[in-house]
Amino acid sequence: MEVNFKIRSATVADVLEIFNLILALAEYEKLSEQVTGNVESLQADLFGDRPCIEVIIAETEELQKIVGYALFFTNYSTFLTQRGIYLEDIFVLPEYRGLGIGKSLLNSLIRVAKDRGCGRFEWSVLDWNEPAIAFYQRMGAEVLPEWRICRISL
Repeated sequence: MEVNFKIRSATVADVLEIFNLILALAEYEKLSEQVTGNVESLQADLFGDRPCIEVIIAETEELQKIVGYALFFTNYSTFLTQRGIYLEDIFVLPEYRGLGIGKSLLNSLIRVAKDRGCGRFEWSVLDWNEPAIAFYQRMGAEVLPEWRICRISL
């Protein structure tokens, strides 16, 4: 299957579809029970008075259907004394995988990071998600085995 798609910044009109993709990602990761957020909070964090996240989306040109997204935010490296970009989520609907959409989303974020003078572009991947790990490594990412995520849920 060949699909023409474009990568663009999300708009307010996309928020519901983005949230639906977040739900699809949670289902894929077998973490649906952990989704407690809602569309209103997502919209406020993207487009409210104090936006703290950004989203780029992959949209089919024929149907103008959103088939993937990448949600990211600015972080900071004290060792580099530079900003970075942290990729919280990247997801492409299963029926649209293998078409270069995920690669295009990542390459778009690499360009954003370079344009903004960032020192790093980082993200996490679940250790069981071997297809994603292999994809990231093909893209040139180094998977850091010595680092573990620490979390306190509030």
